[in-house]
This record gives sequence, C-alpha cells and structure tokens, in this order.
Amino acid sequence: KMAAATGAGAAAAAAAGLWSEVNRCGQNGDFARALKSVNKILQINKDDVTALQCKVVCLIQNGNFKEALGVINTHTKVLTSDIIAFEKAYCEYRLNRIESALKTIQSASQQTDKLKELYGQVLYRLERYDDCLAAYRDLIRNSQDEYEEERKTNLSAVVAAQSTWEKVVPEDLGLREATYELCYNSACALIGQGKLNEAMKKLQKAEELCRQSLSEDSDVTEEDIEAELAIIHGQMAYIMQLQGRTEDALQLYNQIIKLKPTDVGLLAVIANNIITINKDQNVFDSKKKVKLTNAEGVEHKLSKKQLQAIEFNKALLAMYTNQADQCRKLSASLQSQSPEHLLPVLIQAAQLCREKQHAKAVGLLQDFADQHPANAAEIKLTMAQLKIAQGSVTKACMILRSIEELQHKPGMVSALVTMYSHEEDIDSAIEVFTQAIQWYQQFQASQTRGANPKSPVHLSLIREAANFKLKHGRKKEAISDLEELWKQNPKDVHTLAQLISAYSLVDPEKAKVLSKHLPSSDTMSLKVDVDALENSHGATYVRKKAGKLTGDNQQKEQGQGEVKKKKKKKKGKLPKNYDPKVTPDPERWLPMRERSYYRGRKKGKKKDQVGKGTQGLSTTGSSELDASRIASSPPTSPRPGSGAAVSATSNVIPPRHQKPAGAPATKKKQQQKKKKGAKGGW
Repeated sequence: KMAAATGAGAAAAAAAGLWSEVNRCGQNGDFARALKSVNKILQINKDDVTALQCKVVCLIQNGNFKEALGVINTHTKVLTSDIIAFEKAYCEYRLNRIESALKTIQSASQQTDKLKELYGQVLYRLERYDDCLAAYRDLIRNSQDEYEEERKTNLSAVVAAQSTWEKVVPEDLGLREATYELCYNSACALIGQGKLNEAMKKLQKAEELCRQSLSEDSDVTEEDIEAELAIIHGQMAYIMQLQGRTEDALQLYNQIIKLKPTDVGLLAVIANNIITINKDQNVFDSKKKVKLTNAEGVEHKLSKKQLQAIEFNKALLAMYTNQADQCRKLSASLQSQSPEHLLPVLIQAAQLCREKQHAKAVGLLQDFADQHPANAAEIKLTMAQLKIAQGSVTKACMILRSIEELQHKPGMVSALVTMYSHEEDIDSAIEVFTQAIQWYQQFQASQTRGANPKSPVHLSLIREAANFKLKHGRKKEAISDLEELWKQNPKDVHTLAQLISAYSLVDPEKAKVLSKHLPSSDTMSLKVDVDALENSHGATYVRKKAGKLTGDNQQKEQGQGEVKKKKKKKKGKLPKNYDPKVTPDPERWLPMRERSYYRGRKKGKKKDQVGKGTQGLSTTGSSELDASRIASSPPTSPRPGSGAAVSATSNVIPPRHQKPAGAPATKKKQQQKKKKGAKGGW
C-alpha cells in the first residue's frame, strides 16, 4: 500500500508539471510543444477529458483538422456533443463537410456564441442567404466585443451575395464604410443592381482605404499591398468588361495573373473572364487560362453559379477548338446537373450545327421544349433561327407563331410580317396583324369590364396594319382599320387623309363626304415668322445661290427667258503623227479585237526565237545565221516563224549574245562612267 501510494503521488506530480508546461506553451502560442505535453498526460490517463480537449485544440491550431476530427470520433463516449460540439463542427467546416457541420451545430444542446458565429459561416457556404442574414443580425444585436467590425463585414457580404446571385434589392443596413472590406462588399452589391459607375467609385475608395491601412504597418511590403488589392482590381476589371471596355479589362486581368495571387478562387474567376473576352479568338491563350479553373480547392471557393458558368465556358471552348466529344461530354454533364437549364442543350445544338447536322439539332431542341414547357419560348426562337439559316422561312414563321406568349408582341408581329413579306405571302402577314389586334381587343375588354378603350400598342398595331394593306394594294381591307383609328381620334388629320385616299379608289362619293371633315386652309395655316425664316441659314444660302434680281432683270427674265452662259470649248489635241491628208481609221475607237481587219495574234512567235539551251541561245539553225551561207544559198520563201519573225522583231532588243550595233561605244561609255565613279576601290 505504501508503494502504490508513492507511485500515484509521483504520477500526480508529473501530471501537474506537464499541465504547467501545457499552460505556458498555450500562452506563448507554441501548440506543437503543448501537444507533446498533452500526449504525455494522456499516457498517464488516456480518458482524461481535459487532456483530450486540449489535444483537439492543439491539433486545430496546427491545422491538423482531419486528425483532430479523428480524435473526437474515437473518444465519443468521453467527448460528448455538449463538450466538443464547436470543435467538431469547426473541423468539419474546415474540411469542407458543410452539411455535416450544420448537423453538428443543430444537434448541440446549447447554442453558444461561438456556435452561432460558425452557424452563420456555414449558412453562407450553403448559400442560404436569408437565414444567414438573420443569424448575423442576431449576433450583432446580442454581442458586444472586439469582433463587431468583422460581423458587420460578414453581414455586408451576405447582402452583396443576395444582390449578385439572387437579384434581391439590398436594404440599407446603415453600416459606416470605414474599412476597405465594407467598401468592397458595398461595391459588389451595386454591381448586382447594375449600378456600375457607382460601384467603380466604391472600389476606388476601397483601394485607397486598403493602401492607407496596410501602409501603416512597417512590415508590409509593396508586393503584399498589391496582393491584397488583387481582388479589388479584379472587380474593377469585371466592371470594365461589363461596360464594354474589354481592352482595359484584359490588361488589368493579366496584371493580376502576373502577381500570382494565392487565392485560387480569384485566379479561376479571372481566367474564366479572360476566356469570355477571347470567345472564339485567341484559342491558344484560352486553353492555357482554362487550366487555372481546374486548380485544387476551386470548388470550395466559388458559388454554385460561378462554378456553373466556368463549366459552360469549358464546353464552349471545347466546341471552338473542335473537340466535339469533349464538348458533348461536358454539356451532357451540365444537363444532368441542371436538367431545366437552357445553356447545355443550346451548346449541344450548336455543336451539331457545326457538324452540319441541322435537322438533328432542331429535333434535340424540340424534345427539350416538349419536356420543359416553361423554357419552350427561348428554345423555339433558336429553332426558328436555325430554320432561317437553312432557308426555310415559312417553317420558321410556323415555329414563331406557335409561341403563344409572344405571338401578340409588337416585335414578334413585326418579325413575322417582314418574313412573310419576304416570301411574298401577304395574306399570312395580314392574318398575323388581325390575330394580334384581336388579342389586344379581347385583353382590353377583360381589363375594362366591357368598355373598349384602345391602348397605345393596340392603336399602333392597327395603324401599321392599315399602312401595310395600303402599301400592298388592299384598299378595302385598310378602310376598316382607318375608320377604327379615326373613330378613336376624330382630330387626326393624317388618318382622315389616308381614309379619303383609300375611299377615292373604292367609293368616290364617300370620299367627297369625308373630305368635308377636313379642316379649312385658314385653320391649317401655320404661325410662321417669315422674317426669321428668310434670315435662317438655309434661306440665306438659297438666296445667295439664286442671286438678287433687279426690276430690269425680272422683266428680261419674263420676256426673253434666262440667258445661259456658254462654256468655251477647249480645242482638242491632235496626235503627233497626225496626217491631215490621210483619212483616219473609222474603227479607231473600237478595241483591237473588235476591228474588222483584226486577224488575231500569231502564236509561237517568241517560242521559235528562244529555245531551251543556254541563256540567249537562239533556236534558229546556225546555218541560217551564217552570213556566207545565206549569201550563197538561193533565196527561198520565208518560213513562218523564222525569217518573218526576225523582221517583225527588228525593234525588239535581241538576246545578250546578239550584240546590236553601237554596243562597243555604249560599253566604253559605261566603263568610263564606272571608272569615274570609283573611289579607292583598289
């Protein structure tokens, strides 16, 4: 018994010393050394709850989240959820097991402030922005410590995410934008609302605050400041891209990439935006940039919509680089993830069109429209575009008319009428007008409980229909539309004039009756300041051009008419070899080929002169060029291509071997010039 008591006392003394070491290391931040002491304590008592908790904390501080979670799961009997709930949830959060972290937090019996803070972070990662906003508001309201500024920053980040991804108009939280993080989040919220100029000013303010804040620390270098500003500059470049300033945006994007920031999410977004600027151009650069979007951990840094946009652009890039199988694979994967989304099926259809399989592309779009009626309108518009590209305008019109929610829209009516007119199908074009007018008439009647006032769009359609019918000679059909317009506005003189014009060809008596409604010339006279009109720029120009006419000139103009100045004709120049005794060729104005005496060019003229031998060698036989033989031989008739060719080409410069007369003198002259111009060549 004495020995046992002595051993227990020694162990307790050793444990006390180890605990002192753990406490000292913890205060100094040396958690690696503290972990060694905790392990020694656990060797003495493996189920010591405090020691296990300290071990988990040391592992978390050293970044060993997986090992810490393993310790918690191994000692579940000792480390219950009430004791270790925050540490377990935090490890799961850092290991990107967000759903598990949420369950751990919700299963905790007591919701401490630490758990509430972590709960807000988890909700943000799960993109449950409404719940996250409520959680941070509760924290700010019920907490008073040194972390209030960080909570406000997180709150503004939630509002910015709502504005950007859910298109929710953010409410004014009344946050004082004293830090660059708050300014940045405020700018993101403004971008979501489309207020790009205001957002740019906020980002410029955020950049200024960031520089001021970091320059106060002497240990921070300029490179560190630029690295911190990278995300602000990236958002500036995004605004430039949205504003159409693609060159400026591209330059700023490339500057950020050269800095090699450690944030893989930022690099992925910038690379994706550069790819969207390149489109189907500069594909080699896009293939390099797309590698940045595949970095490890990117999926945990970006929102679902950002990741989806990157995958869409990968599929489009595969299509532009003629990687058909890769494009189909990516678009099929996207369609399985979001079956109701339009882009995957549109990319597949575009790839089929590149492969000249237009019918298959239309069939694919038709199947999608049948399965997803909510998105049928946009799909059918694409189908119509494909039909137009194939030259099937009538089929395209049929597809467009099947879109019930758009068939009465003025833009759709205009497109259909234009297409039918191109096909010279006037009856179908008029039918489109009639159906649209009837739809608006029924809609107005249902809205006004039987009353029949015409909306501006309705009246505009009636007028366009009347003008179209008048243009294509459908006077009788146009009359009813014009009468309806005049009935709505009896003071419309233009409509009345059109109506009288139409009736004049159909019912002249009716036209006379209607003409009585035209206003008199007195009432139609315009109040015009004649002096101001005469002194205007146009009137002055006309007056100067016409010139001032005196009374005598006016009488002369009335009696004799205007005397025109006669232009003095220049005497034509005659050719140098002009002979007045010789009658000029009457066909001299015609091209040579069209003249009656043209016999065509003699073929083979030059071919007989120059052969395949050494340069300058003549094809004519040497005997023919020998003067002695020519003198002794009897004269013969010239063969075509030999003697006649020589005489015909007597003015042409002969080859080098045939030296013309005067060649030695020329050569001597050239030598003299060369000698004179040479300076110190020897």
